[in-house]
Amino acid sequence: MEWSDQGTVLTARPHGETSAIIEVFTAAHGRHAGVVRGGVSRKMTPHLQPGNDLRVVWQARLEEHIGSYAVEPLRSRAAVFSDRTALAGLNAVTALLAFCLPEREPHPQLYTQSVRLLDALGGRGWDEAYLLWELALLEEMGFGLDLSECAVTGAREGLVHVSPRSGRAVSAAGAGVWADRLLPLPGLLLGRPAEPGDLARGLRTTGYFLERHLAAALGDRPLPEARARLVALLERQSAAG
Repeated sequence: MEWSDQGTVLTARPHGETSAIIEVFTAAHGRHAGVVRGGVSRKMTPHLQPGNDLRVVWQARLEEHIGSYAVEPLRSRAAVFSDRTALAGLNAVTALLAFCLPEREPHPQLYTQSVRLLDALGGRGWDEAYLLWELALLEEMGFGLDLSECAVTGAREGLVHVSPRSGRAVSAAGAGVWADRLLPLPGLLLGRPAEPGDLARGLRTTGYFLERHLAAALGDRPLPEARARLVALLERQSAAG
């Protein structure tokens, strides 16, 4: 068995004395693991860091085997190491993908969105792009939010809440006395220009569905700590002005 593809490193860990096992997210083969011979060497280790792009050739005697990778470096994202928040963003993206993607299941659209976000880290508005990426991640994993109209009245205007149970939008009029039990729906999640506080409110909402719906469906495992660290950094930055 053999195939070649391009992908982004999600995780890397030592294997034996000289090798490493890496998980790579590719467009055609999804999240796929393989052994890199000599992967812990001083020469190879920098190329196998999460977030870097590789050209990979996977080989195995049988398809169900873990197999081995021959790798060719394509792009390093080490530049974000000098930006603490952008690095936290990279770690959150790779950790969430490693956490929730089924093994060897292609998700080409999510792959394209993820690479685009990783390319944007540290640039203007990347934090807002990250929030929209979480929304896309929920959609791709089968837990998408329906923000098209109010679940109660059917109205398409005045949508300001999200039902924590159904993931559907709710208008101010439709919420009634239940408003304090609903999640916020900032305009940023509806494709409108961001207003102050939108990012924090949006992350609260996507975080709820990531934790209570997606993670619960995966065996009730906790979300990666990398996401919580990113959210905390973004909140501190927002508070500082």
